[in-house]
Amino acid sequence: MVLMTAETLATGARRLNARHAACGRLPPLVLLTDRARLPDPVAAVALLPRGSLVILRDGDLPAGARLALGLALASVCRRRGLRLLVAGDPTLARQLRAGVHWPEKRLPPRVRGFATAAAHGMAALIRARRAGVSAVLLSPVLPTASHPGAPHLGIVRFAGLVRRVPGLAVYALGGIDGTTVGRLAGSGAAGIAAIGAFRP
Repeated sequence: MVLMTAETLATGARRLNARHAACGRLPPLVLLTDRARLPDPVAAVALLPRGSLVILRDGDLPAGARLALGLALASVCRRRGLRLLVAGDPTLARQLRAGVHWPEKRLPPRVRGFATAAAHGMAALIRARRAGVSAVLLSPVLPTASHPGAPHLGIVRFAGLVRRVPGLAVYALGGIDGTTVGRLAGSGAAGIAAIGAFRP
């Protein structure tokens, strides 16, 4: 059930996020939309704990459909006290009064406001820190249904990369669910990001 999953993930994410939460800076839990793996993102977002972060992806949607989804998500986020970011589309982000989540290869030299970036290795983490992003989603940490059979970092390598970028908040993405979140204890993760874990 989505509600139980969100609560389980949020509990694990809060433990990881303690030092960031103390500064009032960052949410512990991030949901990314994905039409294939999370067909009803609005319903899933409506069950997230207050203070979570939502990233609208689905860049392959026609512009009108993506705007409609963005408006629906923005409405739920406002009502529930959630933050909203739009992946790779600053124009839509402005329309929705949201921040931007930057794909690794499109990260500008400097970002403004609350923004996150995707990263898959050390070089991307360094670029993200230089750009001044608020946080990075590093992936894939564990085997994931998004990329079946693809190489993944593993917890030890993930933790090693996090240690090498002090001052940068790094979220774990990829294969994180209610049963695997506990393995991130002591890794230095600022929280967790997930897609399929929120599917009913």
